[in-house]
Amino acid sequence: YPRKPFESIEAARAWVYEFVTWYNNEHRHSAIKYVTPAQRHAGLDSELLRQRKAVYEAAKAAHPQRWSGPTRDWERTDEVWLNPPKELCTEKPSLAKAA
Repeated sequence: YPRKPFESIEAARAWVYEFVTWYNNEHRHSAIKYVTPAQRHAGLDSELLRQRKAVYEAAKAAHPQRWSGPTRDWERTDEVWLNPPKELCTEKPSLAKAA
């Protein structure tokens, strides 16, 4: 994010436009299994995730010694919440977790 105030409303709009374009088209979100929001909204995520799962399974089959457990979960996440309702939150994050 910018460290200084914008010089003009036009400068602010230009910055927001670039940020939103990057966020929607390039940034891969962990909550939606590392696809972009644009891919998700276009319905491309299911096929991308299917392909990723196949790649991981092939890698594990070819080199099982490199894997200590299952491959990453590439199943599509149906719902993603920015601010989930309290009743959906089963556990509050702890600030005292050990590293």
